[in-house]
Amino acid sequence: MIPIGVVSECQQERSQLKNKEMAMKKLRAKLYSMYLEEETNKRYHARKIQVGSKGRSEKIRTYNFPQNRVTDHRINKSLHDLETFMQGEYLLDELVQSLKDYADYESLIEIISKKL
Repeated sequence: MIPIGVVSECQQERSQLKNKEMAMKKLRAKLYSMYLEEETNKRYHARKIQVGSKGRSEKIRTYNFPQNRVTDHRINKSLHDLETFMQGEYLLDELVQSLKDYADYESLIEIISKKL
């Protein structure tokens, strides 16, 4: 999407073509800077959703061997059969998919809250 209202002008040279060329270079630089800033903000917000509060007591995942259970505290989901999970089979895939779904949900909530 091309931003509206971005202006560049140049009147340094006597030649109109050289001025136009310099103005286009400035315009491209402005647009590229705006693009980089937008991408940086997207990455920052995506990372912010993933990280959490960084508190020492904030748990991510608990591996409970006596009860043969894995609990991911970010999505409050418990899976049984720890050995299958540790081998990277279907339970790991299930947990990863749940985390992706949760991240998508959080992104949508953030977008909706910005719109309101």
